[in-house]
Amino acid sequence: MTSPVLTTDEPNAANRRGGKPPRSPAHAMPTDRRRRDKRLTVAFFLSPALLLYGLLVLTPVGLAMWFSLYSWNGMGGLPTDFVGLDNFRRMLSDPVFLGDLRRGGILILLALVIQLPMAMGLALLLNQRIRGRAVYRLLFFAPYVLSEVITAVLFTSILAPDSGLLNHVLGSIGLESLQRAWLADPDTVLMSLFVVITWKFFGFYTILYLAGRQSIPHELSEASSLDGASPWQQFRHITLPLMGPTIRISVFLSVIGTIQLFDLVWVMTRGGPVRSSETLAVTMFDYGFQRYQFGYASAFSVAMFLISMVFALLYLRFVMRRDTQGALTTMGGAK
Repeated sequence: MTSPVLTTDEPNAANRRGGKPPRSPAHAMPTDRRRRDKRLTVAFFLSPALLLYGLLVLTPVGLAMWFSLYSWNGMGGLPTDFVGLDNFRRMLSDPVFLGDLRRGGILILLALVIQLPMAMGLALLLNQRIRGRAVYRLLFFAPYVLSEVITAVLFTSILAPDSGLLNHVLGSIGLESLQRAWLADPDTVLMSLFVVITWKFFGFYTILYLAGRQSIPHELSEASSLDGASPWQQFRHITLPLMGPTIRISVFLSVIGTIQLFDLVWVMTRGGPVRSSETLAVTMFDYGFQRYQFGYASAFSVAMFLISMVFALLYLRFVMRRDTQGALTTMGGAK
């Protein structure tokens, strides 16, 4: 006599016991395999960007560091006259390099004290309900759309000593004593360049600040007004703190952009007169492509890279620490 076969509905039995029905083997995947597949997917999508970054960024930086260890005119194949750190020793004692650092520091200070606060004030004005504010925003942002070369050519003609528009206007209103050879006078060339740089880039920072201001909820301003806060108090205690991340990123972009400034200066003055408007990038180009001292020019490029990298790391570590931590926390918490 055969024993009866007992059949059990396993999923229902599991549900009655308070558990979950077991997954079928077809849908089960080991944890290690899932991790490996995830890594392969990430590597697949990152590889094109990493390849371009390696070819266009890391490779030129590595070659510049290599060339800086040689005395080389850029011709006759690869460099062979190894000089070690002599190019860097020469650079650190070169008055041209020290002058470039001083002029770059002056331009950075002027940008932080004049350009960015002016952009902030203009952004707050454009945030008000005024007629035609969309047109004003377009007009103020338009200079940033122009290329640096077009801007430089335009202002070279405006600041020309004899036929320039600025001297003509000053003469027509009886201010002949203020007429200058703006780009040919060592006393005025740097400030003239700063005016052009400000005209070119302040529209970008205005739009950046305007976006930061519009991200602040209107309810905060309305509530503070009901509590009797003045416009200055609202700006100091609400607008300015909440725009902190935008201000910090604008300072970062301004400093890095000033360190790498080249196009406007080269087209307008070529670093003159008597090197009174040279920047690190202009000096690097001059030594490399005008004097054919590629080894020494590479030392300047390495110095620019190191200055920018050290500033960026320190700034991100100590100034933008809260901003980056918030972004990483948000990304890490996303599912």
